[in-house]
Amino acid sequence: MPKYLTKNEALAKLQRYCVYQDRCHQEVRSKLIELGVYGDTLEEIMAELITENFLNEERFAKSFVRGKFRMKKWGRNRILQELKLRAISKYCIKKGMEEIEEAEYKATLQSVLSKKYESLAKEEDIFKRKTKTAHYAIRRGFESHLVWELVKKIALSDSH
Repeated sequence: MPKYLTKNEALAKLQRYCVYQDRCHQEVRSKLIELGVYGDTLEEIMAELITENFLNEERFAKSFVRGKFRMKKWGRNRILQELKLRAISKYCIKKGMEEIEEAEYKATLQSVLSKKYESLAKEEDIFKRKTKTAHYAIRRGFESHLVWELVKKIALSDSH
């Protein structure tokens, strides 16, 4: 059982927690509960973190989208799903998704597909190879129509 924290101790802990990395409201709320902070005190700390800009859901959504897209190479569908799981508002999700430029998105998808397609070079059956490649990208959250369009192009250029 954690020792009882004063409001100021809890606030200081959460300020450090938010400075280290952008957080969503849900994460901060869970952290406060984990620290044994509830009710009005929890709400007051949340309000103070928001007022002092330690907690900013739009900033969180933008950095989350940038990170998951650029580092983990996730597609829009997966990112959207993860933001919804974190109870991010529609407005903040929309703002976050604006961080992905269309040209960069397609180039990333092309790169993900090409690498996967190459890694399956031992697969004799071209249909299986294309299907495995496409399913891989779709699981990463890329839109199926974009995936299949590019998989067909990659397979065509490979067969020449």
